[in-house]
Amino acid sequence: MDNIDIPGFAHTLVTFWGTAKAYLAQPWTFYQILIVAVCYAVGWLTSRKVEPWLESRARTIKGKPGLLRVIVAVMRRSHWIIFLFLLSIARLVTLELTWPSRTYLMALALALGWAWLTISVSSRIIHNRTVSRLIALTVFSYVALGILDLRPEATAFLEQMAIQLGDLRISALFVLRTVIVTVGFLWIANLLGNFFDSRISTVEDLSPSFKVLAGKVVKIAFITVAGMMALSSTGIDLTALTVFSGAVGVGLGFGLQKVVSNFISGVIILMDRSIKPGDTISLGETFGWIRELRARFVSVVTRDGQEYLIPNEDFVTQQVVNWSFSDDFIRLDVDFGVSYDSDPHEVSRIAIEAAKSVGRVVPTKSPVCWMTAFGASSLDFKLRFWIRDPQSGLTNVRGQVLLALWDAFKEAGISIPFPHREIIMRTPVEVVRRDAPDTDKP
Repeated sequence: MDNIDIPGFAHTLVTFWGTAKAYLAQPWTFYQILIVAVCYAVGWLTSRKVEPWLESRARTIKGKPGLLRVIVAVMRRSHWIIFLFLLSIARLVTLELTWPSRTYLMALALALGWAWLTISVSSRIIHNRTVSRLIALTVFSYVALGILDLRPEATAFLEQMAIQLGDLRISALFVLRTVIVTVGFLWIANLLGNFFDSRISTVEDLSPSFKVLAGKVVKIAFITVAGMMALSSTGIDLTALTVFSGAVGVGLGFGLQKVVSNFISGVIILMDRSIKPGDTISLGETFGWIRELRARFVSVVTRDGQEYLIPNEDFVTQQVVNWSFSDDFIRLDVDFGVSYDSDPHEVSRIAIEAAKSVGRVVPTKSPVCWMTAFGASSLDFKLRFWIRDPQSGLTNVRGQVLLALWDAFKEAGISIPFPHREIIMRTPVEVVRRDAPDTDKP
């Protein structure tokens, strides 16, 4: 760092402290401090009784989470509201009794208090609490410096804290302003992207895959434009980023191959509409339905509630079974056997009626039942039926059909055989002759 005028800034602080010390020496200063402290204590004690009741009333609001978040944020700062209200009354009374100069400290406390209350409540629109608090402290620091009339000195001090990199001079003020402006632009771009994404998802004429693709393109476009606007507004020449963009390209080519591959695969998936949210798919040993398509992975939820985050590249390079690609109808088979004394024509009819009685079996596609073989101990049949909700499970609907077959066969007197085995025990002739008594001996 160079050319940092620390003594100048220190002189400003010393001057400010001298003025404040002279003001603190006045008797009315202690009275104002006491009034501020008493008002804050009364506000804090009152809020301990009022705040739980107010928050419980606010929690009855249903269906408006954004409004509820702001109202609860206000309720949890009820001690500040009561404190500022009491302090305002105290200052008005004091103005009637004495000169305005003897209420300067109370006016300063009111200005800072209202600023902090407004900023802290407004920042609650940000869901991330850590980011919300950081933004609130940053904005309050800027406003407080203006209220205390220290903003020019602080600006000059941050501007003097700089390093020289060739022809480029980077100061602390430049870095701080760049970070704040960039974060602000990106935050606004994210809000606009989410807004248009939600609007696109409500258009019924678009396919689910195109909705996801359009939403992602809009978000990326807004973020790109916001980044360029932020850099331009801070005075950075975009042509100076040529070397940086080349380095990023090399990094993408070597270190981020999988990331780029998954991103491009995700775009391909959305464009060719091979899968979409709600589809039932099988990939390897994973069977489930697609919950969401992301830039890097696809979220697949299985029947046991597990959520697999499968890279997009796997859906492009591996064989994927999409059970609902062209339509929702899925055909299932159930094998069974009956005894040889059963009428196969009657068995087929009963099996078809039993399958139709199951709720998930599609009635418009009639089940069929064919005799497939003369088995070792039974007549073998194959029952085929259709469903259109595979995401609800396959094993359970097969089990329902088998139970329906059991009930129908039991009612019709048709038995389901089980294998029989015969074991024939024979004694070898040599053993019998050896163990038999010798009758030829005298």
